[in-house]
Amino acid sequence: MEIISHTVEKIEDPFGILSGDRYEFFLNIEVPEDDELYSEHGLRIKVLYIVDENGSRISHYHIFENNTEKVLEFELEEDEESLIKAYCQEHLIEE
Repeated sequence: MEIISHTVEKIEDPFGILSGDRYEFFLNIEVPEDDELYSEHGLRIKVLYIVDENGSRISHYHIFENNTEKVLEFELEEDEESLIKAYCQEHLIEE
């Protein structure tokens, strides 16, 4: 899996209920044709990334086909999750 581009937005908590900062990432990825995740439509991953007093972490993610918006019911492997976490940490919006 290779992350080829992304968009990120800081999610505001208008009520001040949640601690820390939350970011929504959309990661455009490429995977080899022999990978079980492969789709001819292309793939992206929506990631909710949290930074708070306990550190940073992926709260959850969803894998989508680009053209169909179909959610794929796959879990990422541990090394793929580590790659995504590192990528998100490196590309946080600084305010």
